[in-house]
Amino acid sequence: MKPLHFSFIIPVFNRPHEIHELLESFTKLKGDFDYSICIIEDGSTVPSDKVIEQFDQQLKISYHVKENSGPGDSRNYGMARAKGDYFIILDSDVLLPEDYLQVVTKRLSDNYTDCYGGPDAAHASFSKLQKAINFVMTSFITTGGIRGGKDSENFQPRSFNMGLSKEAFQASGGFGTIHPGEDPDLSLRLASMGYKSQLIKEAYVYHKRRISWSKFYQQVYKFGLVRPILNRWHPKSERLIFWLPTLFSMGFVVSILMLAFNVMWLLYIYLIYMTVAFIMALLSSKNVVIGVLSVIAIFVQFFGYGYGFFKSTLAIKFLKVNPEKRFPKLFFKHVQ
Repeated sequence: MKPLHFSFIIPVFNRPHEIHELLESFTKLKGDFDYSICIIEDGSTVPSDKVIEQFDQQLKISYHVKENSGPGDSRNYGMARAKGDYFIILDSDVLLPEDYLQVVTKRLSDNYTDCYGGPDAAHASFSKLQKAINFVMTSFITTGGIRGGKDSENFQPRSFNMGLSKEAFQASGGFGTIHPGEDPDLSLRLASMGYKSQLIKEAYVYHKRRISWSKFYQQVYKFGLVRPILNRWHPKSERLIFWLPTLFSMGFVVSILMLAFNVMWLLYIYLIYMTVAFIMALLSSKNVVIGVLSVIAIFVQFFGYGYGFFKSTLAIKFLKVNPEKRFPKLFFKHVQ
């Protein structure tokens, strides 16, 4: 395989401080690789131009300013203008470990695929809340974690850390206008076209997620809203496990109501689950506060996702409502 020219595609919206931290991590990458960075300012009112100027002499950066059309369309905009033959798509709120390109280059040399995804991790500098939410978003005992869970063909990457060949981008047309959900939609379309994907476990990024409790709830709520839409578009992707957060939430409410009749067995099941989650978070973080916050975050995740999923399923699957009309805020307009 000939050496790849990587173009990093990074949309940003009113986050110059995040871009500064991300570009700083680029300057620490190990190895001599051919890569460029394409930053797309997606209709920001707080631009990143001054930050980018600070790295002009160290990094090969192209900077594009456009009207707001969402992260998916902004990634397409950047890929259409980038010079690389393989794109690496990042969120603006990530940091790269020093060996990121070394890991990606070796894996693609050994086992080339037109698409790949990597996991996310919590950096030592993250807040306790960020670390707790990272645990919840990556643990196998929640709805989080890496899709597929192991190296496999047709793995569904997420766009905070995703590789995509120029060929696959041009053939597929890239991301759709839905957000969130644009990344699994693209992954499923690529698989249907015969393109292979893989999980590169060692190609992780530090994902800050810029999270508060309210933002986390809104994030997972939107994830729940989007899933039934993806199920309609890609019927073969539908799984019963998507109902788990809804059933978990309903079951917990029932367990509380059962206390009025002095029936405790269902609540005991939840207490056991919470205890296991706390111990796992405690062992991974070595911090009691993070363990407690992780348990709270699990409930926020399950209730937010579960409510969104139930609401969207009712509207789309049973009432047959047009998704774009019922949930217009999940869709952006395309910008040329």
